[in-house]
Amino acid sequence: MGALAIYRAVTGIAGPLVRLYLRRRLARGKEDPSRLAERHGVASAPRPDGPLVWVHAASVGEAQSVLSLVGRLLNSRDDVTVLVTSGTVTSASLMARRLPARALHQYAPADLAGWVRRFLAHWRPQLALFVESELWPNLICETAASLCPMIVVNGRMSARSFARWKRTPATARALLARFALCLGQTAEDRDRFAALGAPRTDYVGNLKYSAAPLPASETDLAQLQDVVAGRPLWLAASTHPGEEELAAAAHETLTEDFPDVLTIIVPRHPARGDEIEAMLTSRGLNVCRRSTGRLPRPDDAVYLADTLGELGLFYRLAGIAFIGGSTGTLGGHNPLEAAQLSCAILYGPDMANFRTVAADLEAAEAALPVADANTLATAVARLLGDAAARQRLANGARKVNAANAAALDNVVAALAPFIDALPAQQGG
Repeated sequence: MGALAIYRAVTGIAGPLVRLYLRRRLARGKEDPSRLAERHGVASAPRPDGPLVWVHAASVGEAQSVLSLVGRLLNSRDDVTVLVTSGTVTSASLMARRLPARALHQYAPADLAGWVRRFLAHWRPQLALFVESELWPNLICETAASLCPMIVVNGRMSARSFARWKRTPATARALLARFALCLGQTAEDRDRFAALGAPRTDYVGNLKYSAAPLPASETDLAQLQDVVAGRPLWLAASTHPGEEELAAAAHETLTEDFPDVLTIIVPRHPARGDEIEAMLTSRGLNVCRRSTGRLPRPDDAVYLADTLGELGLFYRLAGIAFIGGSTGTLGGHNPLEAAQLSCAILYGPDMANFRTVAADLEAAEAALPVADANTLATAVARLLGDAAARQRLANGARKVNAANAAALDNVVAALAPFIDALPAQQGG
């Protein structure tokens, strides 16, 4: 029995374990209690009439990058509805705020064949776009069995994932053979998909370059600019455990030259606000938490932005941004979101998820890699003290972003034959 058949057999009897896993995630705030049934494939909305394109984006990063594509898909045909699925509470919150009319969001079903079939039976998608690296075997097999064409969009295949899939080449080939097209995020990703057995691959650009800038409330921005006017400030964005300590250590060093510096921390998971505040206060730092509604006072050292969906606000406010997820083994988060909003960009040694983007930024002298708290503090201090250097970095980052902005047009062109082939009507 092959690896794919074993996976399908094991997951066929794993329902109780998956239910337990989802309940544990629910207890940790990682599932939406009012919509947990969606993870079982139970729809919470009726299927609209007409053709339906399903876009699956695992989490908030993929969802953010695909919003512009959703808009273009809707503009291509006025009878099309787009269903976006994802698996995280943060991505669902983003979709609730930013999906246009004729687009809707559901949580993706967990990868049990019965739950996936239930999902497909209700929604009956006529084209499925899998964004980046979501290759769940039951999801792929059941979607293919429903005769829905599937395409990988902005596909990412890391060196680690490539090595893992190469250990089960028959499984990789069996799954990827079911895709009509795999569009790689980079030329290297394209080549890896092809090497694993994808029958048709291409590289037309990185969709992340074409994402719309993160939104922000102009009222909130003006209020914060007024409150912090005159203070040097910088941002640690989308941080993970250990990176808040890094930011705190850098802050303590920065106060030697900038005694009134304000460090803004936006954790990737706002639910960690209590533990982050406890760590900061244990170091003697005054903390203002945005979730309380209070604005930073002159004696606050750290503004802890433990809220959802406001990263665009803080990129606009700070002008200097350290990109989180980049100091361990997580591969970093998207630096282009900061580049679009005129930030001088810094990040740690691990940008594996954005290797090509980071290389482009560094080649244009548009980002500063840092190794630890000392080098982070040194880089931030340099940028706080040199407005011209800060502006050069920000300008370089904007130019890199603009030079690659045609990716969305190229992806839409690659998808056009599949969109044109959608039937004119299907009953709800």
